[in-house]
Amino acid sequence: MSDSNNNVIRPLSAELEQNAQEQLGEVPERIPEDIEMLRVWISKQPHLKACTDAQFLVAFLRGCKYSLEKTKQKLDNFYAMRGAVPELYKNRLVENKQLDILKTGCLLRLPKPLKEAGPRIHVSRYGHYDSNKYSIAEVLQVSTMLGEIQIREDDNAMVMGFVEIIDMKGVGAGHLFQFDAVLVKKLAVLGDKAWPYRPKGFHFVNAPTSAEKFMSIAKSLMSEKIRKRFHIHSKLESLYEYVPKECLPTEYGGSNGTIQNVVDTWTQKLLSYKEFFEEDAQYGTNEKLRRGQPVNSESLFGIEGSFRKLDID
Repeated sequence: MSDSNNNVIRPLSAELEQNAQEQLGEVPERIPEDIEMLRVWISKQPHLKACTDAQFLVAFLRGCKYSLEKTKQKLDNFYAMRGAVPELYKNRLVENKQLDILKTGCLLRLPKPLKEAGPRIHVSRYGHYDSNKYSIAEVLQVSTMLGEIQIREDDNAMVMGFVEIIDMKGVGAGHLFQFDAVLVKKLAVLGDKAWPYRPKGFHFVNAPTSAEKFMSIAKSLMSEKIRKRFHIHSKLESLYEYVPKECLPTEYGGSNGTIQNVVDTWTQKLLSYKEFFEEDAQYGTNEKLRRGQPVNSESLFGIEGSFRKLDID
């Protein structure tokens, strides 16, 4: 890929730059060298076809606090996931289904971050998509697409991470039934090993009691570090201690955009990335060419191992 923007990195605001240096160990003068090292490494991996755009690579460096080894591993896994988690990555295109899911308002990325140089705020409202029409995997596929856009455009999210508010209002048996433990485990592994995002907190609001049982199962699959970031709020008031009321959308009593506003903005944004996702499908890994153990569903999640033992080679 040799377009003219390939080496351009968007300058950070003064405050974000300071945060990146203090919290992530970013050394602005060293970034070109780090990017070059990653590009050389990518070029030497026979199994890996990866984007080498500077803005994309710096997002991974930031997500891994400038550990080159960790960045290489995450980048590799990021592309290996496309084969290992087909339910999220197969046919990941901007088509009517993806746009319709977005238009339900179930996945919101709010315009203003928590503070000017603070984390991005996400609001997920899984009760708002029709569980007879779409699966949770289809909804999460759209979420990964929004994440790809953030990797490229959202400096607050890539430097400071994000806070996720999960509003359980309207979540019915049909929605909960789709959330199986395997998918939850896959998401936990993706978050840990493949995505360059840094979650700062997950806040559940309007949770029915049946969901609390599910939460305890989900928590048991997480690392201690991630577990500490999960909060269940029986009332919105306790959420305000973490996310001030004014940082929420108008419908939640705040002044951070209306839900329709956010949906319209992101619908346009996703449409503008139509060509990007068509081209992005070329990237991935060819596990047959990987030196050493292939990365697949079994090696990553240990899920299919129990069935594989029955196969006779």
